[in-house]
Amino acid sequence: MPEDSIGREGGDPSGDIVDQLLLDWRRERPDLDASAMAVVGRVLHLGHLLESEVSKSLHAVGLSYTELDVLATLRRSGAPYRLSPTTLLQSVLLTSGAMTACLNRLEARGLIERSHGTSDRRSLSAELTAKGVRLIDGAIALRFEQAKQSVSGLSENECAELAGLLRKLRLQL
Repeated sequence: MPEDSIGREGGDPSGDIVDQLLLDWRRERPDLDASAMAVVGRVLHLGHLLESEVSKSLHAVGLSYTELDVLATLRRSGAPYRLSPTTLLQSVLLTSGAMTACLNRLEARGLIERSHGTSDRRSLSAELTAKGVRLIDGAIALRFEQAKQSVSGLSENECAELAGLLRKLRLQL
């Protein structure tokens, strides 16, 4: 039986993996308040599912999620699509070493160029090439469409409410 199947004894066949987790903990440790896991467990599980779907679709255009993140950050910065490594690091979830490796890969593929900044000759700014702009424009359109499909089961009002609640939770953390 699949790991996330709810069809176990006492499980709700219309529930999800988190419902089963909550039932199991109520049975095994009724002294614990597991109610927060109804949110946290689902957020974590959804994050994993969404990231997996994104990775599959990006593979088709030859990008990793990290590469998409860096290219998209450069693209949304506006022309000339150039940022310092420090500014890039503040906008993506990468360590300094991972950023350098990602920039090296993108440069080797001709998607970015690096040049010395005008204010600090020690720093190499990253700038999208024309090839990089074309690739990210196509990839980000694909990504936005995929995001739209991911929430297609929710109404416009439900999406707005969920976005607000998730923003509130994120700001709290």
